[in-house]
Amino acid sequence: MTLEGQVALVTGGSRGIGAAVCRRLAADGAAVAINYRSSEGPAKELAQEIEAAGGRAVTVHGDVADAAHAEEMVRRVTEDLGGLDILVNNAGVAQDALIYNMGMDDWLDVMRVNFGGVFHCTKAVLPHFMAKGSGVIVNVSSVMGERGWIGESNYAASKGAVNAFTRCCAMESARFGVRVNAVLPGFAPTDLVAGLTEGDTGRSIRKQIPMRRFGEVDQIAEVVRFLSGPESSYMTGSLVNVDGGAMTALGLGRP
Repeated sequence: MTLEGQVALVTGGSRGIGAAVCRRLAADGAAVAINYRSSEGPAKELAQEIEAAGGRAVTVHGDVADAAHAEEMVRRVTEDLGGLDILVNNAGVAQDALIYNMGMDDWLDVMRVNFGGVFHCTKAVLPHFMAKGSGVIVNVSSVMGERGWIGESNYAASKGAVNAFTRCCAMESARFGVRVNAVLPGFAPTDLVAGLTEGDTGRSIRKQIPMRRFGEVDQIAEVVRFLSGPESSYMTGSLVNVDGGAMTALGLGRP
């Protein structure tokens, strides 16, 4: 197992893409810290599932939008699991609406978690990674950060910030042996995007994806695993689309 002896912290790890990432990293030998803010039950159930399968997992509570929480999470993980080698910044929220209908703070609420969480956890983990001369950060962003979509302005802006931050952080960190990349999922059914993947809306969007189907959280987790491991050792600052070809399209849908 190529991640044997590695320790990973996955934010927002109790559900959806985060839970799939925890399972995948653990299956390849990593000890996993499952961060949660409010989903304590699912987080503990996932940890028990991983341990029952022969892996090693702990849960760690914390709100990534709070810098002090991020620092405490990193401290606890390094103490409880004996170090930290991989950070997966996955925690995210959405408050979809047309700009005209948004409240004045709707953009900030989304930005605090989606970008603030990436910044806080990266800032908290960098001294540890830099001191030991190695470390991997994988940011779970979105194709929305590179394209526009109706009703997604605050979410897309937050993910655009994550993409820009990924590139800059990669440049600053490379000389310390730290790699920073991002995964950009397209439409993959989770609680976060249920409104876009179900019913008539889901059928319409699916027709606009070249592969004519939505992604699966396990497929995204596979790419996170790749970017976390030695196979991607010459990659940093990369934004990797996992979207069924959605970003190859020009315009809205087929002619």
